[in-house]
Amino acid sequence: MENLALVDLTNFVSVEKLTEKEVQALIQRAEYFKQGGAVPALTKPVYVTNMFFEDSSRTHTSFEMAERKLGLTVIPFDPAHSSVNKGETLYDTSLIMNALGVDLEVIRHSEKEYYEKLIHPQVDQHLNIGVVNAGDGSGQHPSQCLLDMMTIHEHFGHFKGLKVAIVGDITNSRVAKSNMELLNKLGAEVYFSGPDYWYDHAFDQYGKYEKLDQLVPKMDVMMLLRVQHERHSGDPNEKSFDAKKYHEQYGINQKRYDQLKPETIIMHPGPINHDVELAGKLVEAPKSMFFKQMQNGVFMRMAMLEAVMRGRRLGGLH
Repeated sequence: MENLALVDLTNFVSVEKLTEKEVQALIQRAEYFKQGGAVPALTKPVYVTNMFFEDSSRTHTSFEMAERKLGLTVIPFDPAHSSVNKGETLYDTSLIMNALGVDLEVIRHSEKEYYEKLIHPQVDQHLNIGVVNAGDGSGQHPSQCLLDMMTIHEHFGHFKGLKVAIVGDITNSRVAKSNMELLNKLGAEVYFSGPDYWYDHAFDQYGKYEKLDQLVPKMDVMMLLRVQHERHSGDPNEKSFDAKKYHEQYGINQKRYDQLKPETIIMHPGPINHDVELAGKLVEAPKSMFFKQMQNGVFMRMAMLEAVMRGRRLGGLH
C-alpha cells in the first residue's frame, strides 16, 4: 500500500465524513501499531477520561488499553457517582473536565448524537475538549466500525467487490449503521438478513435484503449482530422472542457454517449470545474473527486517538 498521510481530526464522532483515503490511512496506522511500530513520543502530558454512561466491558477496556499504550494519563470517571445523577448536563460535566485540564473525553451515551452539543457549542459557550464517540444510542459506533474494517482488510487485503452480509437486529444496531455506510464507500457489496420486523427499508440504499440461507453460500463476510433486547421497549416482537427459534431461523449453526466458502469469515461486535446469533461451539471456530476483532480494536483505537491528538496538537504532535 502506498504511504498514506496521517489523519488529523479535532473530534472523532462518526465515520460518515471520513474519506476512503482517511479510512485506509487509519487502517494502515492501526496495522503499524499492531506490528510493533513505535508510538509517537509525547513532549507534553495528555489527559483523557472515559465517560461510559452505558454498560461496556470490551469497548471501555479497549480504549483504556489504547490510551495507556499511547502514553496518555487516564483520569478515572465513574458515572454512577458523578454529578450527572444530581441533574448536571453532559455539557456542564464536559466543561468541568475541560477546566480541570482534561484534553480528551471518550464517551458512550444512550442519547443519539449526544456529541452535537459538545462539538458545536453555542456562541456564548466555550467548551474546548476533544470528543471521541464510543457509541451513541442507536446512532454510530465509529471505533467498532473501523476495527471491523481493519479485520476485513487484514484478511482479504481489499474491500472492492467483497460480499458482506449484515444479519440480525439491524434497526437497533449502531454497528450496522456505521458499517453499511462505510462498506459502501469502500466498494463492498452489502446484503442484509434477519427478522424483517427489525429491518428498515431506508437501508435499501446501502444493500439488498435476502433470506439468510440464500446468502450463506455466497458471502465473503458474515457480520452477525446481537439482538438488542434493551432497545425493544414497547416492541411486540420482544414479548414473543424465542432464542431457540431465532437461532434456527437467523443464526449461524453448524450446518450453515459448513456451507460457507472456505475463505469466508464470521464477525460479531460482542457480546455474543451463544446459540442465538452464533452456535456456542463456533465462537472460537477457524472462521470466527471475534477475538481478532477484540485484539484489533486496541490498535484501531490507538490510531483514532492519535488522529484527534494530532488534530488538536496535543502532546506536541502535529
